[in-house]
Amino acid sequence: MSVPPAPQNNYVALVRFLIEPFLESADSLSVDCETNSRGRVWIRLAFAGADKGRVFGRGGRTIQAVRTLVEKAGQMADQSVSLEVFSEQQAKNASASRKTTSETLSSRTTQFE
Repeated sequence: MSVPPAPQNNYVALVRFLIEPFLESADSLSVDCETNSRGRVWIRLAFAGADKGRVFGRGGRTIQAVRTLVEKAGQMADQSVSLEVFSEQQAKNASASRKTTSETLSSRTTQFE
């Protein structure tokens, strides 16, 4: 008898479920999830600056509770999970930086061929 595979965690859906109720517009939420070579999961989220107070909560309690839930979900799946919060501008800069870095690397690779 074979054992069914363990279900994959959908961290993006979990973070959206936990964060969207605090936002005036759910469309402003951006969630990105990456796994590095060691299996560590990085979740990055960004939202409108006007929602910052509601998402963070008094003394950061709300966002800390979300981090704890996401980390516990990762522990249940034997994964290390980190949650980072970016402002919209930081998210755009990070995205542009990754694109520029990949373009630079691909141009360097082409030069050596």
